[in-house]
Amino acid sequence: MMSRIRPAVAGLVAVLLLGGCGQASPQQQQQERTLTVLAAASLTESFDEIGRRFAAEHPGVRVQFDYQGSSTLAEQINQGRSADVFASADTRNMDKAAANLAAPAETFATNRLAIAVPKGNPARVASLADLAAAGRVVVVCAPQVPCGSATEKIERAAGVRLRPSSEEDDVKAVLQKVSAGEADAGLVYVSDARSAAGEVDSVEFPESGKAVNTYPIAALKNAPQAELAKQFLAYVRGPVGREVLTAHGFATP
Repeated sequence: MMSRIRPAVAGLVAVLLLGGCGQASPQQQQQERTLTVLAAASLTESFDEIGRRFAAEHPGVRVQFDYQGSSTLAEQINQGRSADVFASADTRNMDKAAANLAAPAETFATNRLAIAVPKGNPARVASLADLAAAGRVVVVCAPQVPCGSATEKIERAAGVRLRPSSEEDDVKAVLQKVSAGEADAGLVYVSDARSAAGEVDSVEFPESGKAVNTYPIAALKNAPQAELAKQFLAYVRGPVGREVLTAHGFATP
């Protein structure tokens, strides 16, 4: 699966003109630090914004994000991938990486599922039960991914059995298929449905409360930027982080 890597570059650092052309001085180049954050795909929009704000308040710091499914990121960490911070969409995958954490993970957000449908809802999906109707083309996350695990919990709790046409590696892949009209509906997080409001419509359903995902975050052992990692964790769990996450549809502690 292709990684989603997005940099949030620290601004506000003046560029010195050397020899008549714009170029950062050796001192500035030496001072720049890159904080690498591995984060669940569902955090893309909210963490991009948090990263920009964090970088703006920390001159000389560049925040680089890699967004993938939490299960994939946990596996990479256990295989020795170097990074500073891991933010998972569930506690199960964070627990898988426990041996590589610098300290116990802390909860910073919760999320629940919604039904994403193409604009205008052409299949007239109105409930979770509608997704089980004959001929309905439904896309969900794979079971090992947090949104897929949540889907299975909701199916069991509601007594509804879905027959998905595909199981995707992360929630953004589900959204892509729905927005492209390749599915009548897909189960995604409320936060993702909100971020893609221009491309899809969403249908909330009461059974979503049966599977609320807890999002933990932690610094990794041997983090190249250990002190920055601690600062980023505090920032995500602080007032700015809570404000951004809430605006993107998450609930916060």
